[in-house]
Amino acid sequence: MKVLSLNCGSSSAKYMVYDWDKKEILCKGIVERVTIGESFIVHEVTGRDAVREEYECPTHKEAVELILRYLVDPKHGVLKDIKEITAVGHRVVHGGEKFAQSVIIDDEVIRTFEELSDLAPLHNPPNVLGIKAAKSLLPDVPHVAVMDTAFHQTMEPPQYMYAVPYEWYEKHKIRRYGFHGTSHLYVSKRAAVLMGKDPSEINVITLHVGNGVSACAVKKGISFDTSMGLTPLEGLIMGTRAGDHDAALDFYMMQKEGYSPKEMDSILNKKSGLLGITGRYTDRRDILAAMEKGDERARLAFEMECYRLKKYIGAYAAAMGGVDAIVWTAGVGEMSAEIRARAMEGLEFLGIKFDPELNRLACTRNSESDISAPDSKVKIFVIPTDEELVFVEDVVALVEGRYDVHTNFKYSFQDPEYRNKLRDAEFVKELQKKPEMIKARAKVPGRTPIKVQVNGQEFEI
Repeated sequence: MKVLSLNCGSSSAKYMVYDWDKKEILCKGIVERVTIGESFIVHEVTGRDAVREEYECPTHKEAVELILRYLVDPKHGVLKDIKEITAVGHRVVHGGEKFAQSVIIDDEVIRTFEELSDLAPLHNPPNVLGIKAAKSLLPDVPHVAVMDTAFHQTMEPPQYMYAVPYEWYEKHKIRRYGFHGTSHLYVSKRAAVLMGKDPSEINVITLHVGNGVSACAVKKGISFDTSMGLTPLEGLIMGTRAGDHDAALDFYMMQKEGYSPKEMDSILNKKSGLLGITGRYTDRRDILAAMEKGDERARLAFEMECYRLKKYIGAYAAAMGGVDAIVWTAGVGEMSAEIRARAMEGLEFLGIKFDPELNRLACTRNSESDISAPDSKVKIFVIPTDEELVFVEDVVALVEGRYDVHTNFKYSFQDPEYRNKLRDAEFVKELQKKPEMIKARAKVPGRTPIKVQVNGQEFEI
């Protein structure tokens, strides 16, 4: 069984092909700048160098067509025929209350996602466009929706309700939903593996820090609370989203500047966050570089983001009655030692103590890292997320009729012997340039290590 996973954003389309029978990633990639011009594809096949090609994709249909062409390309492809694809998994950001788990897509499901577009205006519309494009090109295979909100449906009313008129919930389902669910699910379960524990035995705070940012309090294996709310706007400071702020300031500025509701929504989602503070940057690398040159607004943005992260770590540790592990993930969480260090500075009183050298070395998307200090009471991990694998496993289980909620379902990546061969191969390449990175690699209890030769040195990974 070969499964294609698609994650269509507003201007991108990520993909992966997974051979379920061999438990191998055949390829992965991304089409960037979809709908905005100068679009291109980056295509990676296991064991080969990545290839890049410019190709105009004015809509997501052209992007999906380009992906399918690459999958069967004589030189760069991994399939002889597109009919080898057994099923397609799609990321959908907002599933509302109707969907507490992944679902096979039909016309009614698509209509529901379209109705929810107001709650996730940056994501649900392109998600739906990607689904429609893929279904038109691959009409004879099942298509499955895997929702960001599903993992958080275990939250209880004290955590998900807002202190607004209750009839708003009854009439309009106004409540906290949370997002990045597949990422929080994956890394929290991997943290349990790294600790040699069952997920139900530990409390984990997972920090998904990318352009979008969310924290999750995973108590005894289930989502107890999370920072994003009715929409992805609430919570931590993000690339362009404001996160937590006094709602009254929105009305104040609408009166002062004459903004319409639509304009204010755009400002809060697309012109705030780090971009709003710096006036220029959303990429943390740009912010760090500007700080070094004395840019005080860049420094302010950095300090604000790290402070907010620290506040959520403390709040969730208190809410769960203690924490056993902190997990950093997503692009910034995996790659920015500076943000991790600043956000965890001074948390020793909670038993959270990181090793500065290990933290510095743990900047890779290809290896799980343990950056805990030897005397830290709380384990601190950097775990590259793998939302696509969650998609694949849900798709296969649905197609085979054995799918269940995650607390009754064991994923393949919960096996101590699980390996991501593509990432292992890339990590070996990284060791050629920086062999000291091996110091931060997390050891998995019960896993048989693999010995590799790198520049005449032998490593166990």
